[in-house]
Amino acid sequence: MLVKDEQDVYDLLDSLLREPTQFWDSFYKDRKDKEIPFFCNRVDEHLKKYVKNNMIQRGRVLEIGCGNGRNAIYLAKKGFSVTAVDLSQEAINWATQQASLQNVDIEFYCENIFNLKFPNESFDFIYDSGCFHHLPPHRRITYIQFLHHHLKHDGYFSISTFKENGKYGGSALADEQYYIDRSLHGGIGYSKEKLKKIFKRFEEIEIRDMHYDNLTHDEFGLEDFVVCLFKK
Repeated sequence: MLVKDEQDVYDLLDSLLREPTQFWDSFYKDRKDKEIPFFCNRVDEHLKKYVKNNMIQRGRVLEIGCGNGRNAIYLAKKGFSVTAVDLSQEAINWATQQASLQNVDIEFYCENIFNLKFPNESFDFIYDSGCFHHLPPHRRITYIQFLHHHLKHDGYFSISTFKENGKYGGSALADEQYYIDRSLHGGIGYSKEKLKKIFKRFEEIEIRDMHYDNLTHDEFGLEDFVVCLFKK
């Protein structure tokens, strides 16, 4: 391709590292034969805490990488106005079906998050449960731009992501090595210190390990994940 502008650079680097849409469609389509922990109906433990403790208030929410919709459905049941997006049409189909069964109204989109065209400062809260660690290093720049564009002033965003060298993934290579290898090695792991540096333009509310034991029957948690909450 001929690189003419900044977007062409991002597209070129994406082509080297990002899993194609077909990968994620296959991942969700063949779900009956896989033992994937988050193929469940339980809400992330930290999201439940944020809602229960009024750390985030009811408003308009965007969930990115919604998967089967389990967190989006929880938020809709709690009175939030929810928009949910995933790159995989198979995931969106599954989430739409689950939302219908739960009788909740959620606006679903099958799209790359960087192609979304919502008006400036449309959302009070942006939630990401497992999308961030699948982004290549150069996309951290556009991810932060994405947050600034879509979040209202004083809005919040939360991420759960692989810890470095964790049980479920979390490559700890230097950023340049991913481009040399042309692979994210299953997903990038992050320490609390790295997350602080990446999101230094936001106010830190909490960064901690995800809880995975002593959970209630409706809560979801995994070891070797880091969860965080920031404010714009």
